[in-house]
Amino acid sequence: MKFKHLSMTMAVLCVTAGASAATPKLGIVYDAGGKFDKSFNQSAFEGAERFKKETGIKYIEVQASSDTQAEQVMRGLARKKLDLIAAVGFSQTQAVQKVAQEFPNVRFVLIDSVAKGNNVNSILFKEEEGSYLVGVAAAMASKSKKIGFVGGMDIPLIRAFACGYNQGAKSVNPKIESMQNMVGTTAAAWNDPAKGGELARAQFDRGVDVVFAVAGGSGMGTLQMAKEKGKLGIGVDSNQNYLHPGSMLTSMVKRVDLAIYDSFKQIQNGTWKAGVTHRGLKEGGVDWVLDKDNRMVVTPAIEKKVNETKTNIINGKIKVVDYRAAGSCPV
Repeated sequence: MKFKHLSMTMAVLCVTAGASAATPKLGIVYDAGGKFDKSFNQSAFEGAERFKKETGIKYIEVQASSDTQAEQVMRGLARKKLDLIAAVGFSQTQAVQKVAQEFPNVRFVLIDSVAKGNNVNSILFKEEEGSYLVGVAAAMASKSKKIGFVGGMDIPLIRAFACGYNQGAKSVNPKIESMQNMVGTTAAAWNDPAKGGELARAQFDRGVDVVFAVAGGSGMGTLQMAKEKGKLGIGVDSNQNYLHPGSMLTSMVKRVDLAIYDSFKQIQNGTWKAGVTHRGLKEGGVDWVLDKDNRMVVTPAIEKKVNETKTNIINGKIKVVDYRAAGSCPV
């Protein structure tokens, strides 16, 4: 009887282990912007949803309203013995670093920053490359030869967007004038559309006629102001062209959705690896968007020039400086 009981127990364990391998336990932690920010977090959410729809495998999602809370919710997920926890945003770097050490059997994917550990995959994007493309478009579309940039939190990541944007614009017209403002210096900078709108209004009053909004939820105010003032806006992270068709020049998409989807798939099929992953134009990590919502404002000349530039960045003919690596912007 003892042997029979033991064999039954082993059978149950085998079934459980098999089920676990086939059906991974997944989690995602959004940052302060929230999953419906129409931008960065929403892109992550869409990637997770695509995986769920294709596989039928559900995931646990939580939002961290602060860095301290990120660590708490992440630890809570890790205690559930999840196979992978996706942390969306650089602000969760310390939380991932700490919790990953405490739970070596749980794997983590961190978007937009690097955390060390044999159970962490850090995914970085070459935002400067995608921003260079929309800078080219902005310079060609601008009639006043004055372009603007509204960033969210004043950090190297956002300055990398601005620097790439300016490099692209100056490649078209070295004399073009570029104005730059940041919403703030804390996480609240991602959720202040009123301030985003005010900064855009001030730039428009000074002659800017194209503005690139890289400010999460605050960017919604920037793009709305562009529509109201009859100017052109450029979206970020997700394709935001649909928000204001006809006044959106384009969007610089950052495929956070693919990063999350791919990570979940890798856990499912057993190919996930720790380390640092870089995603640029060549890897399909960033791009510009041309669709029915901005087709009317993108001329054939702009389309041709941007696509030629994209090819030249991919094949190495154009080198885009990363502000974060250089420590300053060359233009």
